[in-house]
Amino acid sequence: MIYLDYAATTPMCQEAIAAYAEAAAVYFDNESSLHDIGTKAKQLLTLCRRELAAMINGEAEGVYFTSGGTEANVLAVRSLVAARRQNGNHLITTEIEHASLHHLFKQLETEGYRVTYLPVDRFGRIRLEDLERAITPQTILASIQHANSEIGTTQPLADIGRLLRARGVLFHSDCVQTFAKIQLDVKAMAIDSISVSAHKVYGPKGVGAVYIDPRRHWSPVFRGATHESGFRPGTVNVPGIAAFITAAKQLYDRMESEQAHFERLRRRLLDAITVKQLPITVEGHPDYRLAHIVGLTVNGLDGQLVMLECNRAGIAISTGSACQVGQQAPSRTMLAVGKTPEEAKQFVRISFGMATTQSDIDELVSTLEQMILPQKGGWTG
Repeated sequence: MIYLDYAATTPMCQEAIAAYAEAAAVYFDNESSLHDIGTKAKQLLTLCRRELAAMINGEAEGVYFTSGGTEANVLAVRSLVAARRQNGNHLITTEIEHASLHHLFKQLETEGYRVTYLPVDRFGRIRLEDLERAITPQTILASIQHANSEIGTTQPLADIGRLLRARGVLFHSDCVQTFAKIQLDVKAMAIDSISVSAHKVYGPKGVGAVYIDPRRHWSPVFRGATHESGFRPGTVNVPGIAAFITAAKQLYDRMESEQAHFERLRRRLLDAITVKQLPITVEGHPDYRLAHIVGLTVNGLDGQLVMLECNRAGIAISTGSACQVGQQAPSRTMLAVGKTPEEAKQFVRISFGMATTQSDIDELVSTLEQMILPQKGGWTG
């Protein structure tokens, strides 16, 4: 099977598997225990916090490990909003956030908060002037993703951060798709909190993290929780965290070469589409985007059909966010960038990873060509 769905999830790398096995065997105890074995687990956890903080230019005391990216998003926003509730009830986000945040903000609206959903341009980028106009004296927090998981478009976090900080508004960013893949500096970007996830960086599922600037006050969602400095309840998954940080560090250290590899693969794919004159539209920003995510509209064919036919040919792609696969409703992102519901349903996502080769791209293009141009002897429906 040719796997081209790395934006949905990644396989665990061998280094992460080895780290998990060692930590599970040696550092198996509850890190809150007071005996020596528990102390060793706590020391390993402290090292992991330092490593993660170093990768984002943050402080170790601001790192809180979670069960994944969704929980990280929910706890980060709820914890910060609860601490500032007396200052206002207005929140800002975008129309293209991950489902975990989109559903959270819809829920917060039922709890008395006012939410502004910023529009995006046809490339999936917000306009800074729209953000500035949306801020009111009651605005307490804005949540704007670093990169869209479907089309790969990145937002200007540093510009957003400076604007929000100057207006006294807290800034959360979902960095699940960008952590350890492109440079992320919470200090230079003036970000107050971010969320990240292990299974996007060749680590295990069920592990993630929140970073909150230690200077920012937050209020616990779960009263009486004792783990992670009261940020969340439940025994900390030390082996999973060790595997997460091991995988993230491996990816972070080869960030530059990995991105160059993805740019070559991307260019090969887009050049082939152009040369073969396939009726495919490339979505997302041409410059401000992740190299490894390529959003495509296959004109005239339903995206789910394209995905299933690729699967039949031994190629795994997706129709967008993994959390929305199987739903018949068109992608929120596609609608937000101006597509009609019919056009939005023609969307598919290709995403590369460390094992992706040029021959994988060639096989994908060949499959798409046969599917789209049946007169060449390919798929006929």
